[in-house]
Amino acid sequence: MNTPVIGVLALQGDVREHLVALAAADAVARPVRRPEELAEVDGLVLPGGESTTISKLAVLFGVMEPLRARVRGGMPVYGTCAGMIMLADKILDPRSGQETIGGIDMIVRRNAFGRQNESFEAAVDVRGVEGDPVEGVFIRAPWVESVGAETEVLAEHGGHIVAVRQGNALATSFHPELTGDHRVHSLFVDMVRASRTAESL
Repeated sequence: MNTPVIGVLALQGDVREHLVALAAADAVARPVRRPEELAEVDGLVLPGGESTTISKLAVLFGVMEPLRARVRGGMPVYGTCAGMIMLADKILDPRSGQETIGGIDMIVRRNAFGRQNESFEAAVDVRGVEGDPVEGVFIRAPWVESVGAETEVLAEHGGHIVAVRQGNALATSFHPELTGDHRVHSLFVDMVRASRTAESL
């Protein structure tokens, strides 16, 4: 049985919900805070939260550079909301001191859908996810302003890009971990499985 070990960056944000969703999608899920924990996983989820805080804590915990190295090396990674911002090669309106991991050729606008009190849910058709649309929970969500030639747009909402994939990197503006629908996590687990299989050939 090809059961991948997938970490959730556990510095800030909705870590527990992702651990539950990954386990439901048949992965071994564990929190990751330090470089030695990062070295033991086959893939990583970057959760929603506060992207500036996550960025600063990643530097403080010494995990930012190892993260960049592993993403550059092809480790599968999935970012939701703040995690999408972390995976952007460029942020339109970065906070002072905010860094990204990079890995997806896209420009992201922070808090594009509005403030906390403007949060909403919407049905989103996500390419690669079979069946009914995914219920997207948008909380101070970013959107993607533009993508490069290598980046595949998987979903849009209201004329804005809200899900993308580039190689082994996946990102959504919304929070599928909050709905009990684990199909997006299953898509990511399949990406990790495929990556492990390719490495073993």
